[in-house]
Amino acid sequence: MVLDKFNNVRMFKTDILHTDFVIVGGGISGVCAAITAARQGLGVVLMQDRPVLGGNGSSEIRLWMLGATSHMGNNNRWAREGGIIDEIMVENTYRNPEGNPVIFDSILLDKVVSEPNITLLLNTCVYEVKKSSSHRIESVRGFCSQNSTMYEVSAPLFCDASGDGVVGFLSGGAYRMGAESREEFGEKFAPVEDYGELLGHSLYFYTKDTGKPVKYIAPSYALDVTKTVPRFRSFNTKEHGCKLWWVEYGGDLDTVHDTEQIKWELWKVIYGAWDYIKNSGKHPEAENMTLEWVGCIPGKRESRRFEGDYMLIQQDIIEQRFHEDAVSYGGWSIDLHPAAGVFGEESACNQWHSKGIYQIPYRCLYSKVIDNLFLAGRIISVSHVAFGSTRVMTTSAHSAQAVAMAATICLKENISPREVYSKGWIPNLQTKLLRMGQYIPNIVVDDDENLIKKATIQASSEFHFDGFPADGEMQILDESVAQMIPLHKGDALGKVKVELSVSEDTILEVELRVSSKPFNHTPDITIEKKTYSLLQGKQQLVLEFEAVMPDEQYAFLVFKKNPLVRLQYTQKRVTGILSVFNTINEAVSNFGKQTPKEDIGIEEFEFWCPKRRPEGHNIAIQSEKALHVFSVANIDNGVDRPVQSPNAWVADPNDPTPALTIKWDSAMHIGKLSLFFDTDYDHPMETVQMTHPENRMPFCVEKYKIYDDMNRLVYEKADNYQSINELVFPENLITSEVRIVFERSSDLIPVALFAVKCYE
Repeated sequence: MVLDKFNNVRMFKTDILHTDFVIVGGGISGVCAAITAARQGLGVVLMQDRPVLGGNGSSEIRLWMLGATSHMGNNNRWAREGGIIDEIMVENTYRNPEGNPVIFDSILLDKVVSEPNITLLLNTCVYEVKKSSSHRIESVRGFCSQNSTMYEVSAPLFCDASGDGVVGFLSGGAYRMGAESREEFGEKFAPVEDYGELLGHSLYFYTKDTGKPVKYIAPSYALDVTKTVPRFRSFNTKEHGCKLWWVEYGGDLDTVHDTEQIKWELWKVIYGAWDYIKNSGKHPEAENMTLEWVGCIPGKRESRRFEGDYMLIQQDIIEQRFHEDAVSYGGWSIDLHPAAGVFGEESACNQWHSKGIYQIPYRCLYSKVIDNLFLAGRIISVSHVAFGSTRVMTTSAHSAQAVAMAATICLKENISPREVYSKGWIPNLQTKLLRMGQYIPNIVVDDDENLIKKATIQASSEFHFDGFPADGEMQILDESVAQMIPLHKGDALGKVKVELSVSEDTILEVELRVSSKPFNHTPDITIEKKTYSLLQGKQQLVLEFEAVMPDEQYAFLVFKKNPLVRLQYTQKRVTGILSVFNTINEAVSNFGKQTPKEDIGIEEFEFWCPKRRPEGHNIAIQSEKALHVFSVANIDNGVDRPVQSPNAWVADPNDPTPALTIKWDSAMHIGKLSLFFDTDYDHPMETVQMTHPENRMPFCVEKYKIYDDMNRLVYEKADNYQSINELVFPENLITSEVRIVFERSSDLIPVALFAVKCYE
């Protein structure tokens, strides 16, 4: 029994914690930063002001996580972010292909609590920063409303991943809020004054069919959306959740301090929208439906942006500028919204894409004022225009992983975040990131510690690609389609054959295209054209292209739209080979071609995108000469996904026991061995609401065995679905040979592997 008589002064319990790295904010950026740092041996305290992790991606808000893949609606092939964020996305697709946001919550919590180096403080709101000097943070204080406990947490390094930049703000970090003028950085897409300077908040709702009639009486505060929301007719019974992203408000208010007011206005809209759906008589199919869930906190898009030593701008994105300190990348469109949001007459968004992904430099990821403060999430150092792209969740998380890895270097070398750059530690940082699967465009490092560098690698077979069998359907050429074919510099495609069926005499146009930048996948240069007169009936068409490839890159064999023609497809799929379509994806403002109406610093080009499985089959082309692009040499070429070429070893489809043998001149002491598999980096893996046709990616090897130089089985995996398998040998594996034997997962897809990496 507790009996506490009158006490003039009472104080909450206070816990004092000391750690290596404090991360404030448990959205997906904070989560990925925490796991990355913890796995590098740092003690981490992760402070989250909500009861769950994931931020905008959590069950409290329910926005799907996306980044450079953009619903597969742009030209960014194989662009899904790598590292911890990839591990989480793949795990969620495996456990939760239905996109249940509550299950996603559990996956994030599982990942975090499985790391012994992480101390997780949920429901803990940071409200005070203590500084040891004007430019250095000593500790942060937070309060947990659930256990009435104050926490004071000190560390040498801090990361602000709070979304609103709480730590950066309280510590005095330089920040911006609102849009820069066009003149400041020469950004032609900078918004004019009447468009608005901030993106607003959104609130979502879910519905369900109860199987019996349900009445709905709207609350008194519900708006009559027919009078207040110009797009009220867009509300319907089929779309809910984040498909209603355009239910947005607050862009002309203070998106930090007016958030509660903004939430109430969005509640008024949502309950009014449901009143319209249920009671207007326009949607009789809603008779048995009810509201299942309405968000209680809005999803924020924009508030403060903090200044680092470099500020990313529009031109960095559109021109894909090179940065020697690149540690991450983006690829979402520059996506700005009018301030009036759901109450405005304008289009709900203004999206413009670049021709490919762009680098994000390390100098954007730490405060230029506070010496021991990293920046992560949407608050990194970017202009308002660039923010329109970098703000999305998986882009933010990818950059946060770089922050965490940089923190490990800072602690080991006793340097500040800025000194990672100024003292020449960027190559070391990039190497560490690439080891964990963090792809960085146009950055290839020579990892001298990788024991594979000292080895010879032999394969049981290599796939010499000469086309696909005609074992699929014939499909109408009702939209232009291209087969992407990887070619070496100086090669010509030569002679290829395709099977056609023609309903009446017609003309077929075929083109060979490439990208103006070899690392892109926007076919904006036509290097050869052919026109063929076709007679009615089924036939084989022989194509011959003599144009020589200007670089190692993908050629696009384009068949122009002709509904009188049916084209033969195959059921076979191969790592690094795709068909793409000049199609429309309105969800990301892809209307087949991007055509700016005025000079806003954006390029005009066509969209060529793949289709989601089970569609998206390859064209059954047959090549006169085999392409040698799946060599075992790709295992150690430093690029672990398709870019200018597949960058994978692929076994011959007829090889009954695909295997790699790695040999050294003498015995090696192997402490860690990593295998990099193909989990289809082209698949966006939206985390909630959208469903996926499979929970394992079909290119990924499920079963393999590893043997040493005495032919002893040292490891066996029977249920792999992850991109990276990292095997740790606590007592070291001492051997002069490693043999990896793979088992095919499908007769339609040959075994493939991007890389093997070994370390002492």
